[in-house]
Amino acid sequence: MNSNAAKWHYNITQVSEITGLSKQVIRKWEERYRLVQPERLENGHRVYNEKDLQLLLKVRNLSQQGYSIKQAVVIAQEQEAKEELSSPSIKHVEEGMNDFFFLLLEKGAHCNENELNRILQQAHHSLGLSKFLSTVVIPFMKEIGNRWEKKEWTEYQEAVSSMIVRDYLVQIRRNFPYKEDAPLIMGACLPGEYHEVPLHILLLQAMMAGWKSFLVGSSPALGAIESLVEQLQPKVVLLSASTTLPFESHPTLLEGLDRFAAKHRTTRFYIGGAGSIEFIKGYPLQSINVVNDIEEIINLP
Repeated sequence: MNSNAAKWHYNITQVSEITGLSKQVIRKWEERYRLVQPERLENGHRVYNEKDLQLLLKVRNLSQQGYSIKQAVVIAQEQEAKEELSSPSIKHVEEGMNDFFFLLLEKGAHCNENELNRILQQAHHSLGLSKFLSTVVIPFMKEIGNRWEKKEWTEYQEAVSSMIVRDYLVQIRRNFPYKEDAPLIMGACLPGEYHEVPLHILLLQAMMAGWKSFLVGSSPALGAIESLVEQLQPKVVLLSASTTLPFESHPTLLEGLDRFAAKHRTTRFYIGGAGSIEFIKGYPLQSINVVNDIEEIINLP
């Protein structure tokens, strides 16, 4: 791999680890569909660049959605051509599929904690916090979830990668400057929910917009959220559940929180996460708002 970040190259073993495709499949897609045309070193070894990895991952994802490989190749190449025509200078950054993302996938597959942390630091300092979150952290966390769900990654690979990202975001948030008189946003996983990285991301995005934050943490005890709201009097409370486990384990949890929110009109209550949205379908919430985007919260007066 070239040390120049703008010209990073990957050998076929790295490409296989990053994309989850076997070397045989990669070569087949090269030869049969001309999807990518890697450079050849003097020793004859293939080297792939960022664009090559983007195309391979796009075709892989499209094939998993039900497209034939031939159809997926055509779609991916058409998308690539449109993107190059529309904004070639910023395409890679906005796509959220860049070299930092690829390197994290490679090191995550090997559970290499030191390298994961080093790449996160390098991406943060190179891109700035906003782009770091949107084009590296969020895509990486989504891909971790996808690979774990499809059993392409083990529970250990998923846990190590998520832990390193969580710890790095904790460090950023703890050192993030804010004004003492800034409005307070409180984030809390619901009891039984352990995926707190989405909340770290949302709270950092809120802090960049001028808020100060407080995180309750993963799987708080029953009643802890209500107690902290009464103690801290936040302007906004953001509840999160990536799974439906909190609602299955505590059938009256949401009803109780909704009644609590109705009694605290000076605090706005929101709930998000895939598990929450799935469970709440058809559920008559009175005082807690369902939210999909942090912008819906932090830009309100």
